Amino acid sequence: MSMSAQAAGRGPAQDAALPATTPADAATVTAQEEVPVGADRALGFDATGWVAIAMLVVIIIMLWKRVPAVIGKALDGQIATIRASLDEAASLRAEAEALKAKMAAQLASAEAESKAILAAAKTEADGLVAKAKADATALIARRRTSADAKIGAAERTAIAKVRGVIIDAATGAAATVIAEQSDAKTKKKLTDQAIADLH
Repeated sequence: MSMSAQAAGRGPAQDAALPATTPADAATVTAQEEVPVGADRALGFDATGWVAIAMLVVIIIMLWKRVPAVIGKALDGQIATIRASLDEAASLRAEAEALKAKMAAQLASAEAESKAILAAAKTEADGLVAKAKADATALIARRRTSADAKIGAAERTAIAKVRGVIIDAATGAAATVIAEQSDAKTKKKLTDQAIADLH
């Protein structure tokens, strides 16, 4: 809206309230109103166009200076580093898996060996117990046989001694009887002879 339209729309009271304008101010306002449309463009481009041109220039400079190649090389270096790290991690994982498998095998071998040792020890212990029982049984049998032999010998010795005593007693008694009988016969014979001599 122009200054003249604004002045036409104001009343007398509003004109009194506005400050007085000088001829210089009026000329300035008139000059501003007379600026043609599109005077803010330079070489036919507005601000957006100049920004686009500037971006295009930057991209052309980057391509000319081989910036994408430099960026690609840097990315390739990072990718190689990451790949090396992944390869190292895979190698470490493989080593860990191999070590785990080795430890599992050693543990299984130790378990099997301990079971075999226990079985062998049990078998040996059973054999020792059986041998001890057999030895004890044999020793008891030998002792019993020896005791029986000693008892038999003692019984025979005792019986022989008793027989000897009985024989000695019987012999003594028989000798006494024979002596007594012999003395009686002798006395009778002598008596008979004496009587015969007297006749």
